[in-house]
Amino acid sequence: MHNPRCHFLILFIQLISIISFYHYVIPIRGEDNNTSAVKVDVGIILDLETDVGKVMHISVLLALEDYHANASRGAIRIVPHIKDSKKDDVEATSAAIYLLKDVQVQAIFGPQMSTQTDFVIDLGNRVKVPIISPATSPSLTVKENPFFIRAALPSSTQTKAIAALVKKFDWREVVVIYEDSPYGFGIVPHLTDALLEISSLVSYRSVLSPSANDDQILKELYNLNTKQTRVFVVHLRPYLASRLFLKAKEAGMMSSGYAWIMTDVLTSLLDLVDHSVIESSMQGVLGIKPYIPRSNQLNNYTKRWRKRFRQEYPDMDQIELNAFGLWAYDGITLLAEAVEKLGTTAIPKLKKPDTRENLTDLDALGTSEVGSQLIDSMRNTVLKQGLSGDYRIIDGELQPFPYQIVNIIGKGEKSIGFWTEKDDISCKLKNGKTAAKCNNKQLGAIFWPGDSTIVPRGWEMPTSGKKLRVGVPLKGGLEQLIKVEKDSKTQAVTATGFCADVFKEVILSLPYALPYEFIPFPIQDPLTLPDYDDLVHKITSQDYDAVVGDVTILASRSEYVDFTLPFIESGISIVVPVRDDDRRDAWIFLKPLKSELWITTGAFFVFIGFVVWVLEHRVNKEFRGPKRKQVGMIFWFSFSTLVFAHRERVTSNLTRFVLIVWVFVVLVLTSSYTASLTSMLTLQQLQPTITDLNDLIKNGEYVGYQEGSFVKDVFIKRMKFDSSKFRSYITLEDYDDALSRGSKNGGVGAIVDELPYLRLFLNKYCRKYIMVGRTYKAAGFGFAFPKGSPLVPDVSRAVLKVMEGEFMNNVIQKWFGNETDCPQKDETAITSDSLTLDSFKGLFLIAGVSAGSALLLFFLNFLNQNREILATDDSIWKKLTAIAKVFDEEKDNSNSMSEKPSESNGSNAPKLLAASEASPEILPDLPLQIPEIRISDGLGASPAAEGFSTTEPGTPVHETITDTIEER
Repeated sequence: MHNPRCHFLILFIQLISIISFYHYVIPIRGEDNNTSAVKVDVGIILDLETDVGKVMHISVLLALEDYHANASRGAIRIVPHIKDSKKDDVEATSAAIYLLKDVQVQAIFGPQMSTQTDFVIDLGNRVKVPIISPATSPSLTVKENPFFIRAALPSSTQTKAIAALVKKFDWREVVVIYEDSPYGFGIVPHLTDALLEISSLVSYRSVLSPSANDDQILKELYNLNTKQTRVFVVHLRPYLASRLFLKAKEAGMMSSGYAWIMTDVLTSLLDLVDHSVIESSMQGVLGIKPYIPRSNQLNNYTKRWRKRFRQEYPDMDQIELNAFGLWAYDGITLLAEAVEKLGTTAIPKLKKPDTRENLTDLDALGTSEVGSQLIDSMRNTVLKQGLSGDYRIIDGELQPFPYQIVNIIGKGEKSIGFWTEKDDISCKLKNGKTAAKCNNKQLGAIFWPGDSTIVPRGWEMPTSGKKLRVGVPLKGGLEQLIKVEKDSKTQAVTATGFCADVFKEVILSLPYALPYEFIPFPIQDPLTLPDYDDLVHKITSQDYDAVVGDVTILASRSEYVDFTLPFIESGISIVVPVRDDDRRDAWIFLKPLKSELWITTGAFFVFIGFVVWVLEHRVNKEFRGPKRKQVGMIFWFSFSTLVFAHRERVTSNLTRFVLIVWVFVVLVLTSSYTASLTSMLTLQQLQPTITDLNDLIKNGEYVGYQEGSFVKDVFIKRMKFDSSKFRSYITLEDYDDALSRGSKNGGVGAIVDELPYLRLFLNKYCRKYIMVGRTYKAAGFGFAFPKGSPLVPDVSRAVLKVMEGEFMNNVIQKWFGNETDCPQKDETAITSDSLTLDSFKGLFLIAGVSAGSALLLFFLNFLNQNREILATDDSIWKKLTAIAKVFDEEKDNSNSMSEKPSESNGSNAPKLLAASEASPEILPDLPLQIPEIRISDGLGASPAAEGFSTTEPGTPVHETITDTIEER
């Protein structure tokens, strides 16, 4: 028999429990006995058939309980009206219409599915009721929907974190595996853009139907395994993702060399994946999820939530609280605080439309009078003590959290680092949270699939068994660069030559084995006339996986393929025949100066002679006389300065100024001419028949090039060459034959080609031909691969390694020979030795300006002295005639002759000469023969004292006469 006291105690406890139940649970479900509290109806639309919906359901209930438990908030009672959308868009819409029309809620939390939320948002905008939804689709934008609040992070925010991981491990390509739903494909464009910012790309998009069976999943995985990329980003819900990883394990894709990255939803809901799947098929997988900082408040809440969840859903023991449950709690709390700001006055119902006609359910919806106030309170607010951390809503959007990077090991996950948009990847956050012992900007130790600690390269050769298909040009000449042979019995293709040897060495230098096979591509096919561009295009058509050979890196080609770094420098130049030694040419003395320089020099000689004649004609007797004499004087005086042989004296200062400048110009010209002629006569040179491209165009010469080369297009487009003047050849012997015959005999006047080919040609025919003109730069020869191929960086690094070693010198010696074997070869590009006018423009400009200025000053002075003639009323012709007569007359200098000499001189030479003629006895000591003394008519002074001459000075007769007079 039981103890009566114990029985009473049990009844008392049951009574207390019933009272507590009615006090807390009944108000939450809309049944409140507190008639004085202001009731606010709030709709809750969740998918209670999903695990995430159940997690958020419990969080919503607990959030309202915690809000009502606060005694200061007893004046407002939030009444939730929970509706189940049952995984159906129509059910969600129907629930929203019911809540808005019949219940007349002031706000709606949910739905959780993006497709359901899309239509409910439109309803909210129509009735001005806030819609707080945890939907993650980036297509739902708060900017276009003024009454929409996003209470969870959109899937687009994680793309930069995923891109940072890809960049961290130098992966160039990834494959995205996503489900065929708005949840799945919403992330793809954002992830693609984020990868492009780090120069990576999405190489393939694998779409799985949510209802796909195991066979369909396995088939898709086998398809992925035939591709090169080994980095997979998985954006699936837990149920479909668990089946994917099981089949990936079965397909051998969870082994070493593979990398898997889970997006945030899958990582956050990892507890929904069966633990056996995690242990067997997900080891080494990386994942990212929003970082939720641990706190005592969160720990206490987690215990309450777990207890309540087990009460509501006792058959779901494995479900744990996740980020969506925490965001639901914080979102409801934020909504409750916004409602509290409305005050304790009664909140009016929705305002019905003013019409009596028969209305549909949509037309019958009213308009909330407090919705605008609620949405304004929630669009920009912060819940600093939220369970998820700083729960910040800015412009209606939940702001990004730091992302935690985890590594699946054993039965669960291990934190290896964090990502923030400001600090990128790091092993710890500023709040001191440390993931592992590591340096900042690094991650903790990672275990990759297959229990490997080596970072996957990110790509492998396809497992379909095919080797790397390498296209090589098949041509009949220039076999030193590439030669392709095919065995008639085994059909095996071998490639030799400089390019093939370098490629083989580069492949051996890679840190992994790369099987390949050569596939010949005929360049000289007479039917299709293919060229190197067609060879490179075989990569885009997926006929080849790479192209090896003498393929030049061009900008046009790089638009559809990727090239490695060049393994040999290149450029475009011209080779022409050498001509006979110019020293045997009778007219070689004319070659130091170009024709335009000869003409300019002769014109200036005549011009300077004319200027000197004008300045000296009126004051100097030697520049007067018959017209023939004066014309001859113009040419004689000027040209005689070429060898400084002029004997005529000048008296004008302007003339002296002009001659000083002109003599300097003549000095420079003669010195340059002498140096150039000396060089031509003394140096042993191979002189080309043509010195530059202009000579080819001017002479109408034919030009030869290599069959299939891009060089022809370069010269036609850039140099404006006539396309009909090009002739193609194949071998070095063809080059020699065409140059030997010349353009007039069916050959060519020059060969244009790239430097590697021309070096081979000159090594063989160095005494017959020479390289001339400038070299037009080219990028060089490189190996071509498909656009975005992960092989390109590895092969480029291997090219650098080979070029820095001794192998490169040996292979160049092997195929190109010793470039110093030809003693007469001069590889320096030869240009014309003749001097051009451009080199002397400055000198001629100075001489011209000096002479012109002197001439101008003379005429201004002359016209000023004869201004009385210009002042007459005669016609212009008579004035010009009078001026010309005055100019032709000799200038009168009688006034200057009567000037007294200086006292220090003591005598005047002209007077002494006159005295000697009158009385010879007064100078007995003078010799009988006195040299002729010239007296200038210009200034009355002795020509020896004031004349200008470059010859020997005259005899100083006047000094002798003066000395004799003093003795007497």
